[in-house]
Amino acid sequence: MTREQAKRRIEELRKLLNRYNYEYYVLAKPSISDYEFDMLMKELQKLEQQWPEFYDPNSPTQRVGGTVTKEFPVKRHKYPMYSLDNSYSFADLKAWDERVRRAIGNDFTYCVELKYDGTSLSVEYRNGRFREAITRGDGVQGDEVTNNARTIRSLPLVIEAPDVPDELFVRGEVLMAIKNFERINAERKARGEEPFMNPRNLAAGTLKQQDSRIVAQRGLDFVPWQMLGEKLPVKTQFEAMNKLIEWGFLIHREAFTLAHNLDEVMDFINTWEVKRFEFDYQTDGIVIKVNEFDKQRELGFTAKYPRWAIAYKFPAERKATKLLRVEFQVGRTGKVTPVAIFEPVILGGTVVQRASLHNEDIIKALDLHEGDTVFVEKAGEVIPQVVAVDKSKRQPGAKPIRFPSECPVCHTPLVKIDANYYCVNTAGCAPQQIAALEHFVSRGAMDIEGLGKETVELLYNQGLVHTPADLYDLTKEQLIRLEGIRDKTAENILRGIEKSKQRPPEKLLYALGIPHVGESTAKKLIRRFGSIDRIARASVEELMQTPDVGQVVAESIYKYFHNPDNLAMLERLRKAGLQFEARQEAPENNVLQGKKFVVSGTFQHFSRDQIKEDIERHGGEVSSSVSSKTDYLLAGEKPGPSKVAKAQALGIPIISEEDYLHMTGRG
Repeated sequence: MTREQAKRRIEELRKLLNRYNYEYYVLAKPSISDYEFDMLMKELQKLEQQWPEFYDPNSPTQRVGGTVTKEFPVKRHKYPMYSLDNSYSFADLKAWDERVRRAIGNDFTYCVELKYDGTSLSVEYRNGRFREAITRGDGVQGDEVTNNARTIRSLPLVIEAPDVPDELFVRGEVLMAIKNFERINAERKARGEEPFMNPRNLAAGTLKQQDSRIVAQRGLDFVPWQMLGEKLPVKTQFEAMNKLIEWGFLIHREAFTLAHNLDEVMDFINTWEVKRFEFDYQTDGIVIKVNEFDKQRELGFTAKYPRWAIAYKFPAERKATKLLRVEFQVGRTGKVTPVAIFEPVILGGTVVQRASLHNEDIIKALDLHEGDTVFVEKAGEVIPQVVAVDKSKRQPGAKPIRFPSECPVCHTPLVKIDANYYCVNTAGCAPQQIAALEHFVSRGAMDIEGLGKETVELLYNQGLVHTPADLYDLTKEQLIRLEGIRDKTAENILRGIEKSKQRPPEKLLYALGIPHVGESTAKKLIRRFGSIDRIARASVEELMQTPDVGQVVAESIYKYFHNPDNLAMLERLRKAGLQFEARQEAPENNVLQGKKFVVSGTFQHFSRDQIKEDIERHGGEVSSSVSSKTDYLLAGEKPGPSKVAKAQALGIPIISEEDYLHMTGRG
């Protein structure tokens, strides 16, 4: 085969495969078998390997993924991606419709579209060829996910049409079909893995996967809802949607319509309030847009929303089901939480069979009885909750659900604090002990690799570990006798335990799980007292002199260190070699005293943790989120766009790593 022959065949194969891909993934009407498609793909791959000078990033062979992106660069949108104002009733829509008519008169129509529940993406084309894809981010800038977007089979990589503008932006929703979501979860369950929560979260998480091969395997879809550019071949939104279909994009014709008035809008809403439950994708409402682009320009934008569009949100999906039982679960702090277990129902495309009842007051407010028929819906479309009881279906003699007076596990009498009940048997209640161990070994605490949830439960149930101190007595012989643990696994666990002995005292203090003592409070306590021993000897009044430590926190700390069981366990940790005393750092000045920083991005001279520690050694404080109390946003490369935007809005100085070094006398 000559060079020219190879070039012609490569171009021919690309056109064929793009067409067959469109037939399969957009039209759902394949004209060739999977085998024939695979043979053509292999032929193209072979030719591209033999003739690398004909490489094209938009070739069908590039959809399989293979690139690894460790960091997603932040890119600015050429056209801002605005949010939509929401409405929840016909009255809201009528008020909006009246505002629109007062502004532009009555000579316009509406394009009404199904609102997909996914993650927004802006895709750029140059001369009809896919160039770049950026997530919504904060609307001004987002993450560039081009390599991952290229794997989406329903997203055209090449638009072969004479009327495509030189520069075109297509905005839409990245989604996962419900049947695809169910397939992935079935595979995970078969492997003994936790299922994903819902299609929306899985689609958003998949789009930000570092390995594009994983993105390709999961099968995302892209459904457009807007085109933007300087020389568009259309003048209305309805024309734009049809043009996008003509260009090969995945848009369901029944999922948008032209409406001449609000009554026709409501007809579409009423149809889809029922029809959405049989649709291939999760939806959460309807979007109503002024159809004519010139009228859109006349209406313009507010600071957050386009005035020419509004979203009507569907009421939360509610299903009736039978209550099977209420389980009372004990958490790490001893708090007992009631959980309703009911016959499985499908809500928002996922199977739901349990929901937290939170506390006794909720049970009483619902007047919940055994075997009740309950109504379940998803709060915020995500969290299942029991919202009502159908008392007409209550069985005669059904007993009311009562909160237990004692711990359901260890039978210790419960203590009521505010609206919640607690088991105070911290040393002998299995769920509390297991949860405390899981917290102790977690990344933010002692960061012991190899000790996940299942391994911790195994160690506890086999009687090898009941307190954190027991971890440091484990031997390889004990570990390899356990099911599923081999030599190498045992060695990794022991190595992780040994390494944890070098964790600083603030990590140990946080790992102890003292109520109300988080990572930030633990750091402040160690900074003030210098050691865990001095904290243990401090009075409530002395503890309260620590920044952000009030009476409730101080009393919790005091109580912990005056419990004989806790003191005995701490002594064992000391003998095991854990760090109780803060290391003496090289003397630093206090030039940052009283200054609060938020750190974002990556840095040349520091890791993220190192620069935070450096700020604290110079007397400054580090917070995780930007607020009016923030003094500086320390921004490295690729800082979080939302943090930058908020700092700019609040007028908070944004400083670089070089600025910071100058500030601390090292520039």
